[in-house]
Amino acid sequence: MTNKIALDSIYKQNLEQDIISFLAKKKNIDIRKAMDVYYNSKLSKQISNNECGIENLDAKYLVEDLMENESELFIN
Repeated sequence: MTNKIALDSIYKQNLEQDIISFLAKKKNIDIRKAMDVYYNSKLSKQISNNECGIENLDAKYLVEDLMENESELFIN
């Protein structure tokens, strides 16, 4: 059981890293800005809470969803 919890944690960390990296590249923003956007998003909370299995989706899809549904986060 502990191994599953540890693996889930590592998987989420890798997913978040992929989301932030792809977001920075896609929006041509630096990593710090991408981290700020991501960690202030509803998506981040949904992944953290394992809502609706969203953490199992592809990082690129999740970034596209974030840009489409939380566009207010990109306003300076």
